[in-house]
Amino acid sequence: MTTFNIREAREDDCEEIMRMITELAVYEKMADQVEITAKDLKRDAFGEKPFFHALVAELVPEGSKEEGRRPLIGYVMYYYTYSPWYGRTCTMEDLYVAQEHRGKGIGCAMWAKVAELSLAQNCSYMSWVVVDWNKSSIDLYKRRGCMDMTEKEGWLLYRMEKDAMEKLIAETSPGNVTVE
Repeated sequence: MTTFNIREAREDDCEEIMRMITELAVYEKMADQVEITAKDLKRDAFGEKPFFHALVAELVPEGSKEEGRRPLIGYVMYYYTYSPWYGRTCTMEDLYVAQEHRGKGIGCAMWAKVAELSLAQNCSYMSWVVVDWNKSSIDLYKRRGCMDMTEKEGWLLYRMEKDAMEKLIAETSPGNVTVE
């Protein structure tokens, strides 16, 4: 039986989180798209104004009673957002469990912890994205009562990357408008 502990991520976890982000990107066949570093994670999660939150799952070796550094075997990143229809919401950006530790309840435990934290913040719902070929995750989400919003209401996810944002600004920002 695998024993694990879930806790808030700390700044000194960022190198291991970065390793797992890379593992997840390889699993999702998108390794070439990872552009951030552990330094970015430190700045964005532990800086003056944290941009996201993270939890980690750490392996507790059998018979271990000692505290201290334990191997990280999973992470989840999330942040709070706001819906003009429903109020406070939570977006779960990444949930990852190392391949050799999957199927042991670790991912569900991290997911449930984010749900608990979201409810404590009075969030109306949680949302996330999943690649369409990840059938095992999709099946799990549906078994747990989650809705595919594309199927249910036709919502599509769009993304505007940096170059498109810059182009939009350059092409549409009139010089006589100021934003304070």
